[in-house]
Amino acid sequence: MSNAAEPEWRALLLVALKAGLRQGELIGLQWGDVDFQRGKLHVRRTIWRGVSGLPKGGRERTVELPSSAVDALKGHRHLRGPYVFCQEDGRPLTDGLLKLPLRRALQRAGITREQGRIGWHDLRHTYGSHLAMRGIPLTVIKELMGHATIDMTERYAHLSPDTRREAVGVLDRPSAPACDIRAARMEEAANHP
Repeated sequence: MSNAAEPEWRALLLVALKAGLRQGELIGLQWGDVDFQRGKLHVRRTIWRGVSGLPKGGRERTVELPSSAVDALKGHRHLRGPYVFCQEDGRPLTDGLLKLPLRRALQRAGITREQGRIGWHDLRHTYGSHLAMRGIPLTVIKELMGHATIDMTERYAHLSPDTRREAVGVLDRPSAPACDIRAARMEEAANHP
């Protein structure tokens, strides 16, 4: 979908999809929060309706970025001010300014929903859903998304139905070389009576 966006909005959409930040966290993101070398974002603030504060839940967090998001941020570098995603004069974006670029990108990509409009928070849910569908543990998803409790994260649990089967499947794989030698010998003896 980010490829369907106008060039000036692609990095923002890609980071929204690949980092799972809330809209206010995207608006509040500053260049000092981006660690290009380690591929991390430090989510330190949110800006919502012009008011700056701590992220939801009252605490900062660090989010690891895939290389595609790091590359997009590098290509997006500008000298307009401290905000990563900002207006031409360097001022922070507003939720009103972000509505139309998202709608246009969704329309160009052919992404629709039967009822209601797709909004920025849906991109955050897409992030959590994709992590769950790839078998990432809910505790890790909780940390990345900045949920206060695991209850918030459990909405994604049903999306990974094969995770339990895959988890026990590792027991049939060869043991790692650094494992306990006694356990490896017992397993070998059990397999070759």
